[in-house]
Amino acid sequence: MIARAGRALILPASALVLALVVGAIFVIASSPLITGEVDWNLPLVAYLALVKGSLGSVSGWIETLVNATPLILAGLSVGLCFKAGLFNIGAQGQALVGALAAAAAGAAVAGSPPVVAIPIALAAGFLAGGLYGLIPGALKAFTGAHEVVVTIMLNYVAIQIIAWAITGPLQAPGASFARSPDVGSARLPTILATAGHELHAGVLLALVAVPIIYWILARSTVGFEIRTVGANPDAARYAGMRPRFLTMLTMSAGGVLAGLAGSAQILGVTGYMPAAYATNVGFDAITVALLGRAHPVGILFAALLLGGLRAGAPAMQIEAGIPVQMIDVLQAVMLFFLTADIIVRRIFRLRKVEGGVDELQTVSRTYGGQTTAP
Repeated sequence: MIARAGRALILPASALVLALVVGAIFVIASSPLITGEVDWNLPLVAYLALVKGSLGSVSGWIETLVNATPLILAGLSVGLCFKAGLFNIGAQGQALVGALAAAAAGAAVAGSPPVVAIPIALAAGFLAGGLYGLIPGALKAFTGAHEVVVTIMLNYVAIQIIAWAITGPLQAPGASFARSPDVGSARLPTILATAGHELHAGVLLALVAVPIIYWILARSTVGFEIRTVGANPDAARYAGMRPRFLTMLTMSAGGVLAGLAGSAQILGVTGYMPAAYATNVGFDAITVALLGRAHPVGILFAALLLGGLRAGAPAMQIEAGIPVQMIDVLQAVMLFFLTADIIVRRIFRLRKVEGGVDELQTVSRTYGGQTTAP
């Protein structure tokens, strides 16, 4: 098991190392604009500040976990769909719809006891996300519509739904800007707080979701069927499985996880939803799922890595003068090397490992066989 885990980690670790190297080149090239001269030590200063800002204090740990919480849930959403041969780019829209539903339900029960308000708001969030994920799943199953195209379009639909709802029926009266009312008692309780940083209970939802998804995929019958459909839908159908049903089930389950990710942000961090709610959690989840090799435990550590980078970015900007947008550059380069794994293998002279991230092929697959029989 250890040897298998080590082989699985080679490619993500190599992609991370290459991303840091490319990032260092960018930092050195821009150092004359920051220090007035070429500073060869600036990448080291920047990376040490990243580590210090994310892991060097209790506040840093809290921010790392808070940033990682939605990434874990949304990453599980994308990774679960990968196992079924589906590329769920719609985790972004599903998270937004889940956040909107949680904000609306939380505002409606804001005066109720927390033991009632919190479950209702969370349920509204994951049900809305699940229903939003069911749409591309049903279209894929019954019409053959590619889930990548459908989910991309639904992401933009979600943005417009939020803008309409928050500036219309859900707008908080008397607010200085367009936002929903406060969720009140539906706000997730704080586990740990220090120096203005709060760790909310949503992190527990994310940590519990990891073993649940692992058990479903590795130990349950439905998990075996999901993986079989992802590997070969025709063989799954001949074995008596139902690819159409499993496609809809998997996309809905992915929507539930993404909806929880959005709900955790609203109920645990902001406490309300603005009309121009800005988040990239659904798109970052793709990097998390690929970096974690679509494995629940790998997704957990990948989310912690990206969450740590986000948490340490302000310290990097203060101590090294590197803008926080450098994290986006590192993430983009990581994603490039993960998808272009042949380059990484050529550089590090790595052999092809069985069980690699072949799920990327689902972007071009149509699974026409899924629509010919139930």
